[in-house]
Amino acid sequence: MLILLYPMPETVILPVCKIVSLFSNLTIIESMRIKITVLLCIISIAYAHAQMGEVGGKKHAAIASVEAHYPELTDLSDRIWAFEEVAFQEVKSSKALADYAEAQGFRVTKNIGEIPTAFTAEYGSGSPVIGILGEFDALPGLSQKKVPYKAPLNEGGAGHGCGHNLFGVASLGAATAIKELIEAGELKGTVRFYGTPAEEKFFGKLWMIRAGAFDDVDVVMDWHPGAETKVGVQTGLALVDFMVEYYGQAAHASADPWNGRDASDALELYTTGINYYREHVKPTVRIHYDIQRAGDVVNVVPDYARIWTRVRDGSRKGMQKVWKQVEKIAEGAAMMANVDYKITLISGVHETLVNRTGAEALQRNLELLGPITYTEEEQAYARKIQEATGKPQVGLDSEIRPLEETWEMPRGGSTDVGDVSYVVPVIRMRCTTAPKDTPWHSWAVVACGGMSIGHKGMAQAAKALSMTMVDLYENPELRAAVKAEFKERKGDYEYKGMVPDGQPPVGN
Repeated sequence: MLILLYPMPETVILPVCKIVSLFSNLTIIESMRIKITVLLCIISIAYAHAQMGEVGGKKHAAIASVEAHYPELTDLSDRIWAFEEVAFQEVKSSKALADYAEAQGFRVTKNIGEIPTAFTAEYGSGSPVIGILGEFDALPGLSQKKVPYKAPLNEGGAGHGCGHNLFGVASLGAATAIKELIEAGELKGTVRFYGTPAEEKFFGKLWMIRAGAFDDVDVVMDWHPGAETKVGVQTGLALVDFMVEYYGQAAHASADPWNGRDASDALELYTTGINYYREHVKPTVRIHYDIQRAGDVVNVVPDYARIWTRVRDGSRKGMQKVWKQVEKIAEGAAMMANVDYKITLISGVHETLVNRTGAEALQRNLELLGPITYTEEEQAYARKIQEATGKPQVGLDSEIRPLEETWEMPRGGSTDVGDVSYVVPVIRMRCTTAPKDTPWHSWAVVACGGMSIGHKGMAQAAKALSMTMVDLYENPELRAAVKAEFKERKGDYEYKGMVPDGQPPVGN
């Protein structure tokens, strides 16, 4: 019998024996039906038991830690969800995470990289040092109630449209699980949680890297909320952010417009040039802009205009080529409008260095955990969101995706995790926290992040990350292989962060 190939615990065998003893009172057909049903149940239980049998005691302990802390982790996540604080303004969110870490026995260091909301929380001593990243900033204009239709919680307010309220808390939950194993003498080394602000706008990790916060860490774990569950083996896109400002001469728009030099004319010419340029860039390139100032009243020729510009491509090298051409367009627009101009670097990020060795270890742990189980109420909530956003009403998808090949033509978003990956090996994953095909950076993500759908993904990520961290502590060969791949992929490239000199733009 297949079910006898794996030893079954008494907690399974004894109830089954009692059920089988009842068969003597049934007809042959009824008895056969029940026997088949019981057999299928036993096979299912045996398979699950066999899978979890592959999980060692320390991984069981990590999973149990996440489950034990689940009520407080969900409360912490919900509080950060409600704070809805944007880049470099995450005062309450940062404090809530740091306070929780201190309560768990971590040593907290604040103001990393001269950023008041950046911190580290550390436990243990010596090597290896395994880090884990945690973000917690929200996005402007996405405030949303916990309902499956668009309904702002605070009109015009911010919201966690990228799920960062879940991100930081899950990572801290994983770090806490490892901390408890170190405290119990089961693991040796140091665990370090990185509280990393401003990922959505200024890329706070750049200043933390510049301050040396990652210099002594062996491997870093990372995850992100998503609409599916899979290990991260894609590079994403490098990008640069810069501000273009135009300076002209004000005049009355009707009485003497000939005395004016219109800064907004230059801005319009600049955006027109960008939009014509789009035809001549590679498919991996993205160019975005946000007009921030283009005059104040209709009867004054504007003497000042400002536009935030972002250029992306699959590599920093490719991005820089496009960036320089866009700067030439900015200059040409100034010449045509007869105004002065200034270009100021805000910041920029690298594409991510993939680490497939670490990814394979994380994949194994995800598969041991299996997919998230949802209630019918949660699936119904998800389908209503899909209906409201014009997507197929298929509900939530937490199937563990097979490990992908790394794409030759990168696509997707950008992250300052890419810069961390040029300093230290990074192992990444994505976990389901919203319905399939959900528009990201939208109210729909916020609506799931403050309730059980988001909470379940948060817990799943914390478990998978902590299980993989156990592997990294216990297996020096795995650490060495992860580092070897990192060195091979980085080659002789000398990392330099794309940040202007001086302090980070806190308060901007």
